[in-house]
Amino acid sequence: MSSTRSERNEKDSKRNFEIQRIETFSDGVFAFAVTLLIVSLEVPKSFEELLTTMRGFFAFGISFLLLVMIWNEQHRFFRNYGMEDIWTITLNGTLLFIVLFYVYPLKFLFTLMFSDQIYGIHNSPFTIKQSQVPMLMMIYALGFIAIYSLFFLMYLHASRNATKLGLTPVEKFDCRSGMYRILIMVIAGFGSFIAAFLLNDKAGWAGFVYFFIGPAIGIYLTRRSRIRRKLFHAIPEK
Repeated sequence: MSSTRSERNEKDSKRNFEIQRIETFSDGVFAFAVTLLIVSLEVPKSFEELLTTMRGFFAFGISFLLLVMIWNEQHRFFRNYGMEDIWTITLNGTLLFIVLFYVYPLKFLFTLMFSDQIYGIHNSPFTIKQSQVPMLMMIYALGFIAIYSLFFLMYLHASRNATKLGLTPVEKFDCRSGMYRILIMVIAGFGSFIAAFLLNDKAGWAGFVYFFIGPAIGIYLTRRSRIRRKLFHAIPEK
């Protein structure tokens, strides 16, 4: 593993690895994914078309935000652990594949949600039968589960290689915290999938399961931060 680490004491939990080719490639893939979000948009030919395009701002904005969140999670992992072994490359490559594969389902879902505001009631070119809504929500949930399950496996791999990576006690703690934080998101994805499967005609409500992620992670990290402070102060200064 080729990496450079800044000198740090046992309490330091931040690392400064050189940018690796795997990260450069990943950034290119994420940039391409963002391009796919807008590639189908044509230059408006009239003012009415311009207004329609502008009303799609929120649908595009939410899709873009979700991609940024995934990119930031991946960026955080490689900044903290700088791993580039075959298992990490495999997991990261699978993650990038899923991100690209789910760009259009992601765009379809959120454009459909705002279709009446964008195109006007009953004028949307995006159509879906009520019986197809559960399947759409389950497709989105499966993508969400797959992406964050891969992040979970990446953190788990880093945790198992803590000694090889030379992680400090605080870094080991942060790695486990990140792993279980990701697990909360995976559980939320499964919850949404099950809700979509059971609710049938009201499957759209399954999306509200994701709103519990923020509070759940907030509560979890608050408790972990208390434990971390105790661990931090328990480490003797060198």
